[in-house]
Amino acid sequence: MHKRWMDILEKCILFKDIESDDLNVMLECLKPKVISYVKDEIIAIAGDDFTELGIVLKGSVAIAKETVSGNRVIIAIFKESEMFGEMAAFSPEGKWPSTVTAQEDCTIMFLPPEKIVGECERMCISHKLLIVNMLSILSDRAMMLNRKVEYLAIKTIRGKLSTYLLEQYKNTGNRTFMMPLNRKELAEFLNISRPSLSREMGRMRDEGIIDFHMSSVRIIDMESIVKIANQAL
Repeated sequence: MHKRWMDILEKCILFKDIESDDLNVMLECLKPKVISYVKDEIIAIAGDDFTELGIVLKGSVAIAKETVSGNRVIIAIFKESEMFGEMAAFSPEGKWPSTVTAQEDCTIMFLPPEKIVGECERMCISHKLLIVNMLSILSDRAMMLNRKVEYLAIKTIRGKLSTYLLEQYKNTGNRTFMMPLNRKELAEFLNISRPSLSREMGRMRDEGIIDFHMSSVRIIDMESIVKIANQAL
């Protein structure tokens, strides 16, 4: 049942350094379930009872919160082989803290968290490594949320945008890159309106700081981007 997804699962950090044969045995122990969703379908709503964490096997999902004013703020986008829900998995509240939506048609594998950290029925050799990987994921997620708070603390749109573009440059190692989020998603991630984002990008292009076409962005004036980002912090 799970063999068709093995190549994807082996890329998931939860199963890092676990051999294919061991992973196959482990999946029999974890007893996951696989569910497909269509674009924009709700996977979980904030406040719902939490029972399982998810691994994206195909497509992508968006993790979002709604502000008091009703605006949607994207916290993160998770794509193929990435995991979501681990921050809530071991919370005593037992509730989804955010709403999870299918960003596109997607397939998700759900795993019960108690089987990840609990005693293994089959005494899997790699189960201890699974727990270590989970701790690493929780640490990375905490850092990601800290980064999100930094974005929210930046007061100017130009500061938010420059910080984000600089981060993408560091991730890709190239001044020209494809934006991982579309304009609407980026506006929600930075917690600004889409028209305001488009206007600021247009101004920065007119000033010769950046250039862009559809999802492709090129940083022309790196010195200005770095200066704006540093002043925003």
